[in-house]
Parts: sequence; structure tokens; C-alpha cells
Amino acid sequence: MADGQLYNNISLGGRGGTNPGQLKIDQRGIQWKKQGGGKAIEVDKADIVGVTWMKVPRTNQLGIRVKDGLYYKFIGFRDQDITSLTKFFQCNCGIVPEEKQLSVSGRNWGEVDLNGNMLTFMVGSKQAFEVSLADVAQTQLQGKNDVMLEFHVDDTTGANEKDSLMEISFHIPNSNTQFVGDENRPPAQVFRDKIMSMADVSAGIEEAVVTFEGIAILTPRGRYSVELHLSFLRLQGQANDFKIQYSSVVRLFLLPKSNQPHTFVVVTLDPPIRKGQTLYPHIVLQFETDYVVQSTLQIGDELFNTKYKDKLEPSYKTPSNCKVFIKLTKELQQAAQSRSISQSAKPKNFTVTGLTFCDVAFSD
Repeated sequence: MADGQLYNNISLGGRGGTNPGQLKIDQRGIQWKKQGGGKAIEVDKADIVGVTWMKVPRTNQLGIRVKDGLYYKFIGFRDQDITSLTKFFQCNCGIVPEEKQLSVSGRNWGEVDLNGNMLTFMVGSKQAFEVSLADVAQTQLQGKNDVMLEFHVDDTTGANEKDSLMEISFHIPNSNTQFVGDENRPPAQVFRDKIMSMADVSAGIEEAVVTFEGIAILTPRGRYSVELHLSFLRLQGQANDFKIQYSSVVRLFLLPKSNQPHTFVVVTLDPPIRKGQTLYPHIVLQFETDYVVQSTLQIGDELFNTKYKDKLEPSYKTPSNCKVFIKLTKELQQAAQSRSISQSAKPKNFTVTGLTFCDVAFSD
């Protein structure tokens, strides 16, 4: 595998279903690209800390755990691929892939394994299911023994799949020995507190940190309040309301309009949002170009100092609110431990006079 190996029809697994694409593994690490373009995942070899194999219905699943706690699932490998890939990880990463087994007994009781940002439900020594704690938006203690996990609502998730996991409930009896409690703090409360610390769920997490009022959006057309939250972006209009996870933002484009007082910001999404039967992979926002703005983050001092001091600034002041939007969106996405988005650069050695810019080509 000196020059790398390509694997077609490999899907990236997630809460909202799977996305088919192509996987390349070489000396640098792992690169996955969605079929037809769009979302891409790159994992450097030095960042890989764990590898697992699992036999799933009709195929095999490769699990990759990286340093920052993220976990990627690639599905679609043949049985004969396991030997060559196992050898690659042993020789190049010094990691021996662990083989896991999938539980098909139908039992709904077992133990919970919390590792990194993943929650894995084990039935005996076999895995029944796993969910990413990064997707948890809220936890609720129901009664003394039940804990409900609610997941982020994302209007891009349903663009490719009809079904998406929204909530899951666990029953933890007082006799549980994994999460030991006492009279004042039952095991269910211990489990909930553990989830909250690992999922970074806290009070105020759903509040908007910055709001841009009355922004004209060309697609989907309308006038919206654009809210930047700690974990998602929200477009709130009179007739429509969209929630978009930062992980769905692929790219940002800053497009000034020549001789006009407005600047376009294009937010590229993968998967796209849906309005009726129409999919919108690009959101086009129109900002006033010369509009000096100073935005102070609406976030508590304790939360900012403990979790976001090194990732965000307490306030932002620029000659244009579109630049505040771009800068803060990128920083919030990185703070949410998602892959970074890149702002499109203007072509070098050209004067900005009536040009139309794009990533691949341009014309005057």
C-alpha cells in the first residue's frame, strides 16, 4: 500500500444515516470524500489512537478514533479488505485493530461504556449500538431512575434520510453497580452528571450568543434573524425556522458586490436543508458592506472562562457585520470540535472590479 489504496462505495456513518463515498488510505492517513463532491474527512496518521473492526449486516465497519475524541465509522468493506487494512495499521500506525462483535439478541438491558465522546451500549461483550455525545443537546432526569438524552435538531440531517435519532431513554435502577449513588444522589443522577460532563451540556447552551436581525437571504428567499448558538446556527423567519449544525457547514464564501453597498456571504452545506420539496445546498445571505458593528457575546462569564476563553473573543468589532458572521461561525465550529471550514480566497494579482469569484475558475 505504498501509493495508497482506494475503496469505493464506502459510507460514512452518522446519526442521520449514511453518506456513500470513496475512501483512500495511504502513508499520510485516511481521506474520505462524499460521492458527487461536498463533505470530506481527513484524518492524519499521527492523530489515530484506535481502530476497530465490526461485522455488520452484509458488510464490515471500520471505526477510527482520533486524539480529540472524535470517532468516525466507515461502512462497506469486504471480508478480504480486513487483512490488508489490518496490516497497514499495524505497520504504519503501530496500532493493532480491535475486533468487535455486534449484538443481535434483541436484549435491551446491558452496560454503558463511555469512552471519549462516544456512548456504547454493551450486551455482554457485544455492542448493541453507539451514539456520539457531541450530538446530545439536553439531558433530563425523569423520576428517580430514568434519564433521557435529547439530540440536536438539525434541518440538514433529514435531507438524505427519512429517519433520524431524536431521543433515547435509559433506565438505571437503584441496584446498579456501575454508577454508584446514595440516598440523595441515585445512580440515574450519577449517570446523568457523567453524560453532562462528557457531552458539554450546560445551562444556556441553547441561547444565541450573537443575533443578526433582519438579514435578507436570497436562497431560501426571505428575511431572517440569523442566530449563532454555541452548537448550531439558526435561521428564524416568519414562515420558516432552520437549525443547522456547524458540522454541516462545509465552506464559507465572501462575495462583495461591485459598486453596491451590499456583500454576499454564501454558506455551503452538506447535507443541504430542505424547504418543501426543494433542497438548498447553499444559503446566500446579504449584509450591508459599510456597517460598523460591535458584537458582545451573550454568554455567562463562568461558562466563557471555563470552556471558551481560548476559543472565542468576548466581543467582536469590524467594519462589516458579514466579517463578524464569518469569523464567529468559524470559531464556533472549531470550538464545537468539528472540522474547520475554510473561507474562499480571492484570486491573487487581480483587482476587485466586477469579477465573479469561485474556487475553480473565474471570469472577467
